[in-house]
Amino acid sequence: MTVTAAGPLPTTPYDVAVVGAGVVGCAIARELARRPRLRIALVEAQDDVGQGTSKANTAILHTGFDATPGTLEARLVREGYTRLAAYAAETGIPVERVGALLVAWDEEQLAALPRLAEKAERNACHDTALLGPAELYAREPHLGPGALGALHVPGESIICPWTTTLAYATQAVRAGADLHLNTAVREVSPSDGHLLTTSRGTLRARHLVNAAGLHADTLDRALGHEDFTVTPRRGQLLVYDKLARPLVRHILLPVPTALGKGVLVAPTVHGNVLLGPTAEDLRDKQATGSTADGLAALRDKGRRVLPALLQEEVTAVYAGLRAATGHEDYRITAHPGQAYVTVGGIRSTGLTASLAIAAHVTGLLADGGLDLGPVREPEPVTMPNLGEAFPRPYQRPDLIAADPEYGTLVCHCERVSRGEIRDALASTVPPRSLEGLRRRTRARAGRCQGFYCGAAVRELFERGTRP
Repeated sequence: MTVTAAGPLPTTPYDVAVVGAGVVGCAIARELARRPRLRIALVEAQDDVGQGTSKANTAILHTGFDATPGTLEARLVREGYTRLAAYAAETGIPVERVGALLVAWDEEQLAALPRLAEKAERNACHDTALLGPAELYAREPHLGPGALGALHVPGESIICPWTTTLAYATQAVRAGADLHLNTAVREVSPSDGHLLTTSRGTLRARHLVNAAGLHADTLDRALGHEDFTVTPRRGQLLVYDKLARPLVRHILLPVPTALGKGVLVAPTVHGNVLLGPTAEDLRDKQATGSTADGLAALRDKGRRVLPALLQEEVTAVYAGLRAATGHEDYRITAHPGQAYVTVGGIRSTGLTASLAIAAHVTGLLADGGLDLGPVREPEPVTMPNLGEAFPRPYQRPDLIAADPEYGTLVCHCERVSRGEIRDALASTVPPRSLEGLRRRTRARAGRCQGFYCGAAVRELFERGTRP
């Protein structure tokens, strides 16, 4: 029940080591930590949880309406949607059920909509509806001209991906798991289970879960398997200012292609509007930079979908890498003889499926000989609300009366108080950088991007992290 980022690692073997503290790895660690008999290690190469694909996705809670029917992904996304919606309500993770519209812009796309509705039915998504142009434009009056119709998927929702990952990690640590940050796994060898050679020394575990995301194939090969190859697929996105939020009411999706769901326009729970992502297959698993060509292509597509959006201010640009494998399904495989489970090829739907993936992987570990023992539900947590649809601390007189720090704003663009920054720095899994603090509070994430509040936020961060 510790969080470490430096120093030697424990010498006592763990029952399970989970490599990778993205949203899926944290969910698996949380699920395993429900078994108090087990010693769990969550091992992460970077200095915070959710630092890879998890921090740069499109933050959508998917119904799974367009998954390939019969696949493991389809089942886990469907199960995960229900699980995560309930979990978010329990823990205060902001979710807005805005619904999605798959917009057809030509006759070929229009003809595909009934097939997508049938696919949704096969995926147990029974409430979709085909819309004609009149109803479509009544729902989205700012939509660009020329749309021929749409498929309405009312269950599609938006969620905060940062808070979700942090909630899982917080519960895992409080339930007894050890989170080892800045711990890059460099080699794995058999030794009464697994001996992990890391950037901080060695760590032993009887069972191993590979949730290493973009690097899952590398770890898989180190254990003698050639099941898949990860091709990093870069998705660049534009984040528009909160003043753009009234322009869009739903998640606006294109008719999907083999490369993915395509470029969408979507509101966020933080009050912004997203445009993206691109889909660029690369070789470099560190290539998270944005490009002029990529952003220009996004603007071109956005101009057709929501012309007025292009007149609004862009407050941020970011890019994430998705773990494409060339397969239509997740690559989750148990190797009982090695006491090892691979959790590979988890694309952007992994956020939605995370809790279901965690339950599935735990079952595979049990089938492979891990004695799970009794269940003890983790201590409930209430996460800080980063969503605009729910009262923020500065809007709560009762909270401010009890603690005036919640009424003292530091970041005025995002209305972040000193109390929220203080709480983040004292939390179970505290930030180790200003970027980590931003993901926990939204400080420096607004239209000025820290121009006005940056010095004050840095001072509070350095004061709060000083030994």
